[in-house]
Amino acid sequence: MPEHTLTLEQRPDAALAALRRAADDWGAELRKEESGLWLYLPVVHGLRRGLIAGPVQVEPAADGSRIVFRPEDSDLKVQVSPVIVLLLAVGGGVLTMLWPFFPDLLPLAPFGAILALGGWFLVLSRLRTSGAEEFLGTVGVEAEAGAPARSEAS
Repeated sequence: MPEHTLTLEQRPDAALAALRRAADDWGAELRKEESGLWLYLPVVHGLRRGLIAGPVQVEPAADGSRIVFRPEDSDLKVQVSPVIVLLLAVGGGVLTMLWPFFPDLLPLAPFGAILALGGWFLVLSRLRTSGAEEFLGTVGVEAEAGAPARSEAS
């Protein structure tokens, strides 16, 4: 799995506090283990949902800190109910396309069109993705929100 990084202007202790707040918001778990700090992150990838886990490090950088997350384990499962709705939508789409070749199916064609469009509106238009990149984006927002205001000298 690819490595995910985020560079922040805050010190490492402030970045770690932002990481903890973002983990609480996402329902993720941050554990201290023998090998270091591990992040257990719930994710959604389209029709798959599950958990990814891996070590996370907060390192000092030249102008702040850097958060590095290396996912090592993943447990993703397909959500069955949306797949069933999509299969019904495919059946409706096939029924809608076949009626010109089999005129006896003409009375069922509107029902097939409704099934096909229903699959679109119930499942495909609502697909979303929330993974490690989105989580680190939330950490960045938390870090900016928790950072003290800077005063500019004139």
